[in-house]
Amino acid sequence: MKPIYFLFSLLILITSCEQEKKEKETPQKEEITQTEEGIKLSEKLFNALQLKVDTLTHRNMSGYVEANGRLEVPPQNEATVTTVIGANVVSIEVIEGDEVKKGEIVAYLSHPNIIELQSDYIESFNQLQFLEKEFNRQQKLHEGGVGSGMNFQKAEANYRATKGKVSGLEAKLRLLNLNANSIQLGNIQEKVALRSPIEGFVQKVEVKTGQFVQPQTNLFEIINTHHIHADLMVYEKDVHKIEKGQKIRFTVQSLANTELAAEIYSISKTFEEKPKAVHVHAEIKDKKEHLIPGMYIQGKIQTEENSQLAMPESAIVQEGDQHFIFKAEQKNSTWIFTPIEIKPTGQDGKWIAFNLLEEIAPNTKFSYNNAYYLLAESQKDEGGHHH
Repeated sequence: MKPIYFLFSLLILITSCEQEKKEKETPQKEEITQTEEGIKLSEKLFNALQLKVDTLTHRNMSGYVEANGRLEVPPQNEATVTTVIGANVVSIEVIEGDEVKKGEIVAYLSHPNIIELQSDYIESFNQLQFLEKEFNRQQKLHEGGVGSGMNFQKAEANYRATKGKVSGLEAKLRLLNLNANSIQLGNIQEKVALRSPIEGFVQKVEVKTGQFVQPQTNLFEIINTHHIHADLMVYEKDVHKIEKGQKIRFTVQSLANTELAAEIYSISKTFEEKPKAVHVHAEIKDKKEHLIPGMYIQGKIQTEENSQLAMPESAIVQEGDQHFIFKAEQKNSTWIFTPIEIKPTGQDGKWIAFNLLEEIAPNTKFSYNNAYYLLAESQKDEGGHHH
């Protein structure tokens, strides 16, 4: 009896697994239902389909200048970290992509030259203290008429020369971020810190631990992307149409054609020769994450007002001679989608302008994608026709 019982249990287990697999592969019946109100979707299926809903919006469908360009940051928001003295890289404190504050340490350098500079400073500083006292003594003797004028002049010359040398060494110490007051007390530092001159993100690390770097070698690149903007090239024939304050819509190809809005704040006064065009700079509204300088963009600069109701192609379906969008309404954990007929009036890229054939409340929401899926569901119980 045991083998029969085992086979029976195994059959039940296999049947259960197959049933569970089917349930995972196909949506549960209760997740999609067709009612008189419209197509009902569960919250789970709504999220799985990544449906996007929003109110209707107006869009400029013509009267614009097309322009291509790149994302850029102003020169003051880019920085290169270098060293003013030849030294070895002791340690690197950041990696590419790290966010750094202004003045934050990015690396440490060390070299006998750095120690020698501090030793020279201590020696010159102590010598200056002696020469200052000798200068003051000779000055009093000279003013009292008991000292030699030649001795006074010699003391003054030595004092002035050493004071200038000490000032020069202090300037070098400041460039290396070394504290002169601490060194005066004999505290010599074996390594110096390299600090970021601006706030931003580390774009490049161009050194390795232990590497000897010459003065003025580029070691790190820091970019502050908070002020990233759209830099578009407008051809000569269209320049007369461009003005400050004009709105721009542009897409970033490397971000799945994400569409962003911007406004022109600066127009170059000189032409680039190849191509014959001027730079137009625009401030980006509602900046998204992952915008990186150098990304290629395609934009449309609005030069005339021609605002119309419009939605993406993925929000509109055609059935015969009719076109539909889907009104969206949430009731508790259920979404209801109802087809609404429209009349298309034009197309611009992947956006379609249209007129509504019935009055819609201002705050009504609509689906902005997956319209063909919703159409297929709405036709299941209606023989493929809307009534």
